[in-house]
Amino acid sequence: MPDADLLFTPATKAAALIRAKKLSPVEYAKAVLAAIEREQPRLNCFVTVMADQALADARQAEAAVTAGGPLGPLHGVPVHIKDLVDVAGVKTRHGTAIFADNVAAGDDILVTRLRAAGAIVVGKTTTPEFGNKGLTDGPSFGITRNPWNLDRTPGGSSGGAASAVAAGLGPLGLGTDGAGSVRGPAACCGLVGLKPTLGAVPYDTTRDAFGNNIYAGPLARTVTDAAVMHAVLTGATAKDPWTQGNEDRRRLSPTLIGQDLSGVRIGYIERCANPRVAADVLANTRASLDAWAGLGADVEDVTDAIDWIELEGRILYQSNFAVFCAPFLPKWQNQMDPVTLAFMQRGAMFSLADFRNAQFARTKLFRQIQSLFDRYDMLVMPTNSRTALPVGFDAANDEVEVDGVKCGITRQGWTSYQYPFNLTGHPAVSIPSGFGADGLPTGIQIVGRWGHDTDVLRFASLLELTRPWAQHRPKAA
Repeated sequence: MPDADLLFTPATKAAALIRAKKLSPVEYAKAVLAAIEREQPRLNCFVTVMADQALADARQAEAAVTAGGPLGPLHGVPVHIKDLVDVAGVKTRHGTAIFADNVAAGDDILVTRLRAAGAIVVGKTTTPEFGNKGLTDGPSFGITRNPWNLDRTPGGSSGGAASAVAAGLGPLGLGTDGAGSVRGPAACCGLVGLKPTLGAVPYDTTRDAFGNNIYAGPLARTVTDAAVMHAVLTGATAKDPWTQGNEDRRRLSPTLIGQDLSGVRIGYIERCANPRVAADVLANTRASLDAWAGLGADVEDVTDAIDWIELEGRILYQSNFAVFCAPFLPKWQNQMDPVTLAFMQRGAMFSLADFRNAQFARTKLFRQIQSLFDRYDMLVMPTNSRTALPVGFDAANDEVEVDGVKCGITRQGWTSYQYPFNLTGHPAVSIPSGFGADGLPTGIQIVGRWGHDTDVLRFASLLELTRPWAQHRPKAA
């Protein structure tokens, strides 16, 4: 097939073609690497391109196909890794000058699992400093741009992965999500982005394993691709206590096996901590709800008074930056992202009592969300309050505008639907809901019961069947 079509072929279809000897892993890798070389100057979504290693791995993958042995579910499929996750022999810069020379001694467990499934790692994608914000830019690498509109952000902090997948530079990207960093970029770029249940996918490198709110998950163009990648990543490790004794997160509830959603109850949440939602986002959200209702689901507005703990969530987030980045200040302050420094300054002003009360509030929020699942099978809401922000937006100081009205900083006015579920641990997926008045993608978020990751993905796939999106492509260079 023409390279332009190959680049937008779902990962699962490409893997099937490779198994059937109808697609060469080497030619596939060459097509992706050529597209990266062509698009990187305008998108700036990679910090490292592993061309030689990727081609060597692709040749081995092709030899394995010829030999006729067992092949993994992603055999020969290109994948890229966010620059917060280690790939052996490659620099893990964490989006900062501080770690400019930090060469990883080995693969992260998630990279190990992707390789075991047959995936070909083609490079490392951009992230803001330590994944600090909902845009992807920084002093050490510049600005990553949205392929749908170069003047807009792809979101963050997994913006490099989202930009790359949306532009056809590999069908799968591994992202991380500490306050919406997979789901926000998915919404900005017209992709599927999954934040799994806490403990479903290990996060062995988190600093606070027991109080963890950071997750790793896929960015893809189809729900099936995201589901297959998620299945590859799941499973316990010795270093992540939340994975210990974990049940299988890949099971599916019987009510979601077919396309008849009769009896499935959707709780619709129009706003969280945000004061406004853009009219085009609301229209696309309602159209998506109508599609599920057309399959038999009951849709009900959630009227419960929920404290979305925006302040308490910010206390936890910014205090962590204040503590773990403090040792870097004497040497690196002048080379750090001003947003990181602003978050540190604000975080240092909170007291121990503030921090502990914020932790207590996290538990209260979890219990409030749990109570909603006594009545609803799924919670549905927009992913962002509006389409992608301008690339020059200052996440520390600028206010988000929604339909011309200023609505606060990003977590108040734009991404307020995302961070609560990092704190509660429930699985949440963002999928495309349409396009806004400005021509950019909009997203809708589905939140499921703890541990019901596959249910969330299946529910998303039913919307994909009735309102398909993967046929849409941004313009190439």
